Amino acid sequence: MISFIFRKPLTTIVSLTLLTLISCSASDNQTKNTNPENTKVDTKANPEKLVVALLPDESVSTVIQNNKGLETYLEEQLNKDIELFVSTDYSSMIEAASNERLDLAYFGPLSYVLAKTKSNIEAFAALEKDGETTYKSVVIGNAEAGIDSYEKIEGKTMAYGDQASTSSHLIPKSMLMEKGLKPEENYQEVFVGSHDAVAVAVANGKAQAGGLSKPIYTALIEKGTIDENKVILIEESKPYPQYPWTMRSNLDPQLKQQIKQAFLELEDETVLKPFKAEGFQSVEDKDYNVVRDLGKLLDLDFAKIN
Repeated sequence: MISFIFRKPLTTIVSLTLLTLISCSASDNQTKNTNPENTKVDTKANPEKLVVALLPDESVSTVIQNNKGLETYLEEQLNKDIELFVSTDYSSMIEAASNERLDLAYFGPLSYVLAKTKSNIEAFAALEKDGETTYKSVVIGNAEAGIDSYEKIEGKTMAYGDQASTSSHLIPKSMLMEKGLKPEENYQEVFVGSHDAVAVAVANGKAQAGGLSKPIYTALIEKGTIDENKVILIEESKPYPQYPWTMRSNLDPQLKQQIKQAFLELEDETVLKPFKAEGFQSVEDKDYNVVRDLGKLLDLDFAKIN
């Protein structure tokens, strides 16, 4: 019997081999893409660099310089690069948070409440002073003009910091409201941007009265930034919850815990000094409901503030 053996051309064999290899490679890639163990690290949840925002309640250069110690501390504790960020105003900071450009942010109570309405953030720590996580605002008057009471503010100019500031707007405005003084009806209000600008405006007589954070006011007096003989302390407010530190809620859970621990265990006095704090204590969102209630009391439209 004669048998015939048909042989495939070499080119056909090579082509089939290549097709097989391509098919296997595609199959392997599909397996890798669907296998959670082979998924790349989520750089948004666990970035190599953390952007840490600080409030623009003083000049940008002053805030950055004062917090170099915090930058170094967080780099050491978290093993991350840290970039300090200070916006031009509170509204810009809130916007940056809403666009997830900030990983950590140090907000005022009101600016936190505003940011929370449009950002995926959570409060986790607030500074501690004398065992408390509360602070006060002050209403001050120009000494030369003799503004030493609420009654004498009527018909005059009242300086506030930023519209989204708790202690240099929301609280002092509520203090005047309690005395029957309404803006643009009983006095003229002006917004000068920051706490130190309020104090300087009152001391120089550009505004006859003003409201700002008591800790900042005290520091400005101690540093000689303003002459205490040129201003009169009219009244201190009741205590309100301290400025909260916040973080993006969609950060990696382990990183979030490391961040919180770093703040709660912070004892370095040089790092704490710019915050005028003895340390930090744990806080949560509900602690700031009192600020939300204060906004309702003043009939403030939060949407217009930010």
